[in-house]
Amino acid sequence: MPSSAPSEPATAPAPMTDETRATDAIIRPGGATNCTPHRSDAMAEPREQVSARLRERLDAAVDAGDPVNVAQEVKHVLQDTLRCDALSLPDRYRGTRADTYARRLLYRDPSGRYTIVVMAWGAGQRTALHDHAGIWCVECVVDGQMEVTQYDLVSNSEDRYQFAERTRVHAGRGSAGCLIPPFEYHVLSNLAEQPSITMHVYGGEMDHCHVFEPAGDGSYRRHTKALAYHD
Repeated sequence: MPSSAPSEPATAPAPMTDETRATDAIIRPGGATNCTPHRSDAMAEPREQVSARLRERLDAAVDAGDPVNVAQEVKHVLQDTLRCDALSLPDRYRGTRADTYARRLLYRDPSGRYTIVVMAWGAGQRTALHDHAGIWCVECVVDGQMEVTQYDLVSNSEDRYQFAERTRVHAGRGSAGCLIPPFEYHVLSNLAEQPSITMHVYGGEMDHCHVFEPAGDGSYRRHTKALAYHD
């Protein structure tokens, strides 16, 4: 894992919101007065390259200091990119899988500071309750409609964990949210009847996480899940 667990923020970060939806007029023809789209080179070949402008902004964001500030800056970059209609994903990132949501690497920072992963969700697909193994993350809905349910860890004893649901948010295109340990437990679900696409910026490379499965008595059992990228 390229990065160690970040320091704990004093309060939970704000959940994913639809705050950019109020500025939809900016991306209409003739209305992009505050944006400089980079559609011509955005997400260009090869797979692990993103537009130079997006790289520059993310590079600056991850140098913003503590994990809370970093995550907020990354969130603003992703929201600005979508609001300006400056993101163009090749079709290979949008394909869904029948067995599970698809997880594809878009970009890996050469210094290991962050990775960008695109996920494609078929109708009704969801994650189990999971954490992010101590890595901060910013998640953004590119297309579709997602439900994000965040949980608080109430207690754990030996191999049993107790959680309480904290928030449940329906997130549409342009919505973004931060996960900053220890506030890192959630479930993602595709609410749409068609595929949804999300983009995730991690503070390192998330090659595993902890999944929490119901034990049948209201508690959960934890196990480690290795994470891989799909073609």
